[in-house]
Amino acid sequence: MKHSQDQIHAFRAYLDPIVERFESVDFIKDDPISIPHGFENPEDKALIGLFAALLAWGRRDIMMSKLADLCERMAFKPSHFIHSYKPATHRNALSGFVHRTFNEQDAEGLVLSLQSLTKRRSLESVFVSGMKANAPIESGIQNFSEHLFSHVPGQPKRIQKHLARPSAGSACKRLNMFLRWMVRPGPVDLALWTNIDPSVLMLPLDVHSGTQARRVGLLSRPANDWKAVLELSDTCRRLSPEDPSRYDFALFGTGAAGENLISL
Repeated sequence: MKHSQDQIHAFRAYLDPIVERFESVDFIKDDPISIPHGFENPEDKALIGLFAALLAWGRRDIMMSKLADLCERMAFKPSHFIHSYKPATHRNALSGFVHRTFNEQDAEGLVLSLQSLTKRRSLESVFVSGMKANAPIESGIQNFSEHLFSHVPGQPKRIQKHLARPSAGSACKRLNMFLRWMVRPGPVDLALWTNIDPSVLMLPLDVHSGTQARRVGLLSRPANDWKAVLELSDTCRRLSPEDPSRYDFALFGTGAAGENLISL
């Protein structure tokens, strides 16, 4: 969808105050980002943040309860739990864990992958190593997901469904949200990763944010897929070249608050 410069100015004038309204510390307490915010160690924040992002679906109260349960199972030391995990001695800690279709086997598979991948490097460097200049986030997510579900021999194939890839057409909503958490500055996001510029981030897109984006006129593609992510992100990049994903707070925030954006 092509927008005139006048339309871009109108979008910015309408959406910027909404972003400022929702991008505040009050947003944190009812959002899954509150989970990594509860830790001080940066590695703890990143590792538990990945779990929080991947499990961020379904009823919010149940999801938050499951994430709290997972933190407790990890003795509130996610990096230590992951690095020291041995199936023979630690499997009981994950026994019976389930959220929607994510079960204890998936949890163990992800723990073992993260353990192997982060032995000598950070989670950020794993992601950055797959980034290509012409499509940094698309290639980074693709590489990141493929490494996570193939790095450990014998890992259950079912874990693949929890790790979205652009090559499959997925909007990769939860991984784009995780990147927003890791890369953007506060007060809500964590700014833990310094090797990815906020200007290249993509908008987290799901049915709710997609509905709001189409309602206001930011998005024309009817499907919530990777092509829609590209379209929406390109439009938001015209609004804020240095920080396009800030508009996630307007799209998601209004929907979560039971409000609707208006058509411009």
